[in-house]
Amino acid sequence: MKVLVVNCGSSSLKYQILDMRDETILAKGLVERIGIEGSVLQHEKTGNGKISIEKTMKNHTEAISLVLEVLIDETNGVIKDMSEISAVGHRVLHGGEKFTGSHLITDDVEAGIDECCVLGPLHNPPNLMGIRACKQLMPNTPMVAVFDTAFHQTMPPVSYTYAIPHEYYEKYKVRRYGFHGTSFRYVSQRTLEFLGMKAEGSKLVICHLGNGSSMAAVKDGKCLDTTMGLTPLEGLAMGTRSGDIDPAIMKYVMEKENLNIGEMENILQKKSGVLGISGISSDFRDIENAANAGNERAHLALDVFAHREKKYIGAFAAEMNGLDALVFTAGIGENSASMRKSICENLEYLGIKIDDNKNNIRGKDAVVSADDSKVKVLVIPTNEELMIARDTVRISSSL
Repeated sequence: MKVLVVNCGSSSLKYQILDMRDETILAKGLVERIGIEGSVLQHEKTGNGKISIEKTMKNHTEAISLVLEVLIDETNGVIKDMSEISAVGHRVLHGGEKFTGSHLITDDVEAGIDECCVLGPLHNPPNLMGIRACKQLMPNTPMVAVFDTAFHQTMPPVSYTYAIPHEYYEKYKVRRYGFHGTSFRYVSQRTLEFLGMKAEGSKLVICHLGNGSSMAAVKDGKCLDTTMGLTPLEGLAMGTRSGDIDPAIMKYVMEKENLNIGEMENILQKKSGVLGISGISSDFRDIENAANAGNERAHLALDVFAHREKKYIGAFAAEMNGLDALVFTAGIGENSASMRKSICENLEYLGIKIDDNKNNIRGKDAVVSADDSKVKVLVIPTNEELMIARDTVRISSSL
């Protein structure tokens, strides 16, 4: 069974096609600048190198169409014709309270995704564009929506309720939703499997650290709490996002700088985080290089990032009344030994003790804690596409 996994942004489209008999990736790629001059598709057939195709793509339908052409190409393709694609899995950012798991895409599910656009205005509309483009080109192929927020729907009200007038939750569903849920679900399952633990009774803190970063407290295999909120802006300091701030800062800065709400939101979303602190970059590699060269603001940016992590590790351990494992994943979590070490420093009181030699790894499943560490510290590479593909197989196979 071959599954196509699609992740659509406003002007981009990431894809993978997997053979689910052995869960291998046959090909993957990225389409950029959809609807913008200079559209390009970068495609990689496993074991065959990368190719780049520059072609005008006015919309997501044209982008999907080009992807399908490449997938059946004699030289660079991996299938003979589109009938070999058994199902398509779509990443959808926001499912609100409506979707607590993955679903076969029907007219009602599509309408539900549309209703959640008010909660995910930057992501749900392009997610829908991808779904509709695939339905147009593959009308008889089953399609499954996998929601980024679904994993967090096990949070209790005490975790997701904001201390604002309750009518805003009742009328507008203003609450904590959390994101990176597909990643957290994969990593939590893989961690338990790797450690030979059962979900029942387990207490994990998972750190998904990349340009967008969040953490989750996972107890008994289910999400108890997470750092992102109504939107992905809350929580940790990120590449360009502010994370937690005093809400009154917005009014204060807007008045001082004569900004409107849109301009202020743009600052918090795209000009803050480690970019805002360092003034250098949102790329942690650039910041680390600058810090090593003696740049004090770069040092501060890295310190603030690690400090926020520490605070939430302590908070989540308190919520769960203990901790079995601390897990790092995603681009920074998987690849930055120095950041993992910074985050774990001075957490011995929680039973966290990292081993420098073990920690000197990148991008593979590993325990990096010291032998006498009461809490296991792990690196577990995430695989959201595989999680989406597995859900797609499970749901579409029951048809």
